Amino acid sequence: MKGLYIHIPFCEYICHYCDFVKRVPKDQNMIDTYLIRLRDEIQTYQKHFDSIETIYIGGGTPSMLTVDQLTYLFDSLKAIHPMEFSIEVNPESYTFEKGEVFKKYGVNRVSLGVQSFDDKILAYMNRGHKTEQIESIIKHLKSIGIKDISVDLIFAIPGQTMDHIKHDLEQFIKLDIDHISYYSLILEDKTYFYHQYLKGNFKPMDEDIEAEMYHYIIDFLESKGYEQYEVSNFARDNHYSLHNSIYWTLGEYIGVGMGAHGFIDNERTYNERGMSQYLDHFTKERMPQTDELKLQDELIFGLRMTKGVDIHKIEKTYGINLFEKYPQIQDKIELGLLRLKDHHLQLTKEGMMLGNQVFMLFI
Repeated sequence: MKGLYIHIPFCEYICHYCDFVKRVPKDQNMIDTYLIRLRDEIQTYQKHFDSIETIYIGGGTPSMLTVDQLTYLFDSLKAIHPMEFSIEVNPESYTFEKGEVFKKYGVNRVSLGVQSFDDKILAYMNRGHKTEQIESIIKHLKSIGIKDISVDLIFAIPGQTMDHIKHDLEQFIKLDIDHISYYSLILEDKTYFYHQYLKGNFKPMDEDIEAEMYHYIIDFLESKGYEQYEVSNFARDNHYSLHNSIYWTLGEYIGVGMGAHGFIDNERTYNERGMSQYLDHFTKERMPQTDELKLQDELIFGLRMTKGVDIHKIEKTYGINLFEKYPQIQDKIELGLLRLKDHHLQLTKEGMMLGNQVFMLFI
């Protein structure tokens, strides 16, 4: 499959944990100017339009665009007919009118940034919505025929307890949707939380409690019919994120917009992260991919999937003996972080919590 990722960097406010390319726009004209150049960049990939099977509009906060701005963006994509067309939505910026625009232009999947069903936790993370908004948004999306809905939740937030996790999961189940992404809070550089950490005002959650939360999440969702198909992603009835699966399986995808990454025509592309640079020339760097780099990526991203990597396929594709090239794999198997199953190398449940210790083998 081939995907198209579109980055909208604008936010009405900045969440305390977020390290994505984002900014609060000074006015609507800044957004309009950006969208004009974004549309120009999209057109540079016109030769790929017929083969694009997924579109994902992320951010930032794509849903903070006005109806007119969303219409302008969607108009630039009318020549593409994807199987899956996703957009990220923050609850506080969703309106029924915007939902109707989504439907009109073929959006068939919405990723809703819930993060927590506790208003105090939301305030701590500097989120702008209230939990009471979630149910009405999902009800409206279903009513207009957008039923492929995912929510994002976060665990291991300082102050969060197992009771919070249980409550979040119970509220999620009530929504009756088919997908959830449940991420562990990561302390990222250049975030408010990181600056507080440097001042001694932020204490990351104890690793044992974090592991307990993660294992509970996996077991609970499995008991409710949700398959864990990736480290942080769970789906019911095979409603996987097709677009994200492209990343994890080393498929091709185009990245447009400030700070966007792509992997197309055997090149990794990296766009400018600054507004003035992006408006001037879009791309910061193009990096041709060697077999060695692709092997690293295929192992690291492939192991994020619960099915793991097909050893026979890897060895045939790259002409290697996996265990001879990476003898430390056996050490990780003995430590209980990796396992072999049906000629696949997979992370164990413990390995999913400590994945970076495994991924470092391949860098």
